[in-house]
Amino acid sequence: MMQSRRQSLIEAITNVVVGYALAVITQIVVFPWFGLQVSLGENLAIGGLFTGISLLRSYALRRICERWR
Repeated sequence: MMQSRRQSLIEAITNVVVGYALAVITQIVVFPWFGLQVSLGENLAIGGLFTGISLLRSYALRRICERWR
């Protein structure tokens, strides 16, 4: 069964929300290992920028794959 555009968007958003949480947690742990001192607000902002890009990428790739199907 073909996935609708709405279902693709919901899947992409869910994927990105989980990815955002993991990215921020990873940044909080890993950045200090490299001597990077970043506030929680900055970590959230950095994660937000990458999340927006990830959402667009996930949705676009899903639509391309659905078109090929």
